[in-house]
Parts: sequence; structure tokens; C-alpha cells
Amino acid sequence: MGSELYETPNIDRLAGEGMLFDNAYAACTVCSPTRAAVMTGKYPARLRITDWIEGHKRPEAKLSVPDWTMYLPHEEVTIAEHLKNEGYATCHIGKWHLGFEDYRPDTQGFDQNIGGYHRGQPPSYFAPYKIPTLEEGPDGEYLTDREAAEAVKFITANKDNPFFLYLPHYTVHTPIQSKKEMQKKYADKVRPGMKQTRADYAAMIESLDQSVGTITAALDKFGIADKTIIIFTSDNGGLVLGKIPVTDNSPLRAGKGSAYEGGVRVPLIVKWPGVTEPGSRSDEPVISVDYFPTISEMVNAQSDLPPDIDGESIVPILRGSDDFDRDAIYWHYPHYHPGGATPYSAIRAGDFRLVQFFEDGRCELYNLRDDVGETRDLTEKQPGKSAQLTAQLDTWRRSVDAQSPLPNPNWNGE
Repeated sequence: MGSELYETPNIDRLAGEGMLFDNAYAACTVCSPTRAAVMTGKYPARLRITDWIEGHKRPEAKLSVPDWTMYLPHEEVTIAEHLKNEGYATCHIGKWHLGFEDYRPDTQGFDQNIGGYHRGQPPSYFAPYKIPTLEEGPDGEYLTDREAAEAVKFITANKDNPFFLYLPHYTVHTPIQSKKEMQKKYADKVRPGMKQTRADYAAMIESLDQSVGTITAALDKFGIADKTIIIFTSDNGGLVLGKIPVTDNSPLRAGKGSAYEGGVRVPLIVKWPGVTEPGSRSDEPVISVDYFPTISEMVNAQSDLPPDIDGESIVPILRGSDDFDRDAIYWHYPHYHPGGATPYSAIRAGDFRLVQFFEDGRCELYNLRDDVGETRDLTEKQPGKSAQLTAQLDTWRRSVDAQSPLPNPNWNGE
């Protein structure tokens, strides 16, 4: 996507073999809600899983956040359960962050759970990892390499049968820990004027890229690459906190934990051999809730989709058709976050994105085609469009029974 520092040859190759989306979005500005949306095809607001588990406490803020759900309920049908009904072996490797022991992946349709538990970040990226659901590796083993190796084991065992591998790497989440030799390579590469300057983070990204290469090499080795669909995406925008920001999302505004594009616009590559045109691109806005119905259609599932799914199958886009029509996509984050977010909702409809902030009811309107960096608020210049999108956003919130923050009697006035 344009970094002068990061090196991702395997991910670049994947983009060249599939379709790259320029307007792909995470369902939330933080991780757990987006992961719940991927698993269920439902907006976080409908699930009431609206913040990362267990969230950020701000007891003296102007608003009190709602009593939201801190686990993925078993009543929800996951994409893993859906695919098991179709005869697929299922495996989860890596980060889960959707509830404590009773709600781990092996209770949600996954035959195997390797490394998934309630925490959203590993105690260490180097063994000993101290992750209760991951057998310890030899001292100094790197977690991202280990996850890739586990993925190859699963693929090897299931190469002759239908399988669904869900591999949400812990990287590039904090703590920022990378291989020293790789880190030195990027430290030597950093030059004045570069947007990204963190060599430790760049090295984590390269390890992630190597994992992609390891897995695609296994598919090639077993001769199943031409019948394996790969979806590569993220759960939120890049982290920009700290005296030396971890990364830089420009021209997008801000990053993880914000109300703006930098918090929710993410990479998306879909490689569907024989269907997606190699090296193709789409500027159609798509979002995390779309993956469940898309995968279901891709595999020609005979089971019905669960009721109340919010996502739309993007199969027409992947086939190169113009037959995809959706009014809008939505976000609802009734929480505070150290990344800068105060409680808000947002809507993107066409080129326009409107953000409504709950502390004061203020709205901001941007035309992303003309102003992708969200620098020019158009609410006063286009009051009609602002009113229209605000009403549409309010209608959507009611339709999913979204929880709202309330005035906080303990607000300290600051």
C-alpha cells in the first residue's frame, strides 16, 4: 500500500494473484468486535460486543458506557460451525480474544484451537510464550514462525479433504518484539522523511509476510493452491500511539482506537483461483461482516445462513460483476479508547462518511473521494447530506438495537 520501509514480497505476490480492495473496512476500530463480526457476519452493535475484551475504563468521563457483552455467545452460529455442517475440518491458530475458557474456539465450531484464549496479546513473542492453549516451544522460538508451522501441520493432515483454517496472527499487536537480526536490517534502512520509522515493527511485519509465504508454499507443495481460497485482512487500523508512533497510516487520519479512517480502513486481498482476476482491484466499500456470507456462497453451502446476518456476499465483486448494490456500511463504538475515540457512530454511503459523536451530538461529514484524509468537515456546506446520513444512521442503530452511552453522574466536568 505504499510504504517505503516495510518489505512484504509474499503478501505483494498474493495481491498480484488475487483481488486487492482499496476500500475495505474492519467492523470496529478495535479487535474483539471485529473478530466477532468475522465469526458471525453480524455487526458488533447487534451482538453487543462493542469494545475489546475487557475494555477500557473511564469512570469519570462525560458518558457512561453501556453494559456490553464480553464474550461470543454460544447461541451465535459461527462461520466454523457453518462450515463444519458442510463437511469441513476446522482449525483456529493464534489470537481469539472473544471470551474466557468457556468460550474458546473449541467451543465455537473449531476442531482444533492452537493458541487462542481470552487475552488479546501474547505475554511474549519468544518462547516461553506462557499461552495456556499453546504447547511451549524451545526457548527463543518466534511465535509468528510457530503459528505458520502449526498451519502447515494442519494443511498437511487435511490436504485431501475440505478444510477451513482461521489464522489470526498475534502479530503485529503489542508488545512490539521482533527478531534482532531482522530488526537491524530495517534500522539500517530507515532514512529521514520516511513515514514509517520503527525498525522493530517493520521486522514484525516481515515475519508475518514470511508466514504467508510458508503457508502458500505448503499449498503449492501439495498441489492444492488452485483450489484453495485465501482471504487476507486485518481487524483494525495501524497503531499510532506513543512518543514514537508504531506506524503511520497517512493519508488516512489517525489510527487504531479512533473514529476516523485510520482506525477502520484495512488491507484486504482475496485470492479465489479461477474466479478472481489476478492483479485486479476493487474500490467497492466492503466490511468484516461480509466474509461469512461470502465464504458460504463460495463453497456453495447447503446450510441456510443464520438469521439476522448483516453482511452481504461480495462474490459478485470477486467475479468482476457490477451487480453489487448496498446503501451503506456502519460502525458503532459507544466507548472511550486511549487511541482517541470518544463514543461515536459512523456511516459510509457512497463517497461520503459521517461520524456522529455522542458526547455533544456533533457530526462531521467528509467526502472520501476528494478528501481521504478527512481534513475538511462538510456539515455546514452540505447540511442536507449531513441530515440525510444522520437519519439513516439513526434508523440503522434502531434496527440492530444498538446500545447507547448515558450521561455519567460521576463526570468530573473535565
